[in-house]
Amino acid sequence: MSQRLDYFKLSAGFAGKYLDFNAALAAKPVIKEFSHLVTIRASQINGCGFCLDMHVKEAKIHGERELRLYHIAIWRESTLFTPREKAALEWTEALTTLSTHGVSDVIYEAVRGQLSEEEVSDLSFLIVAINGWNRLNVAFRTVPGSADAAFGLSKAGLN
Repeated sequence: MSQRLDYFKLSAGFAGKYLDFNAALAAKPVIKEFSHLVTIRASQINGCGFCLDMHVKEAKIHGERELRLYHIAIWRESTLFTPREKAALEWTEALTTLSTHGVSDVIYEAVRGQLSEEEVSDLSFLIVAINGWNRLNVAFRTVPGSADAAFGLSKAGLN
């Protein structure tokens, strides 16, 4: 299976604006706190090999413990995540797999029990962003690892 087209080059203006959006998000404390967990979990759910590969490598470079990376898929059963991290993962799953009835009050209240209103709002934009990247890369079959050199991901040592 090969990549279909290079959406990043073909729609460079949109891609650039989307990167600007992501850069703006990165400045927020809640995004710094949860970005690796959220981007990895959403990419797992969406089956985006390119994004999963990228974000695991980024997390490793930024010092995330390897066992925690393995446990993201089983975060509910794991003892390696804080209540705040579990709330962020719960919110990620709820917004990534929207049910026909939306997000339940139970999930919303659980997340609000751990995060401020602003944190929930900012985190929601991160989830929107990664879901968009996932959909683009799944649709156009972007090859996992194909941007390692461009993004400096080779230093993760996960080749």
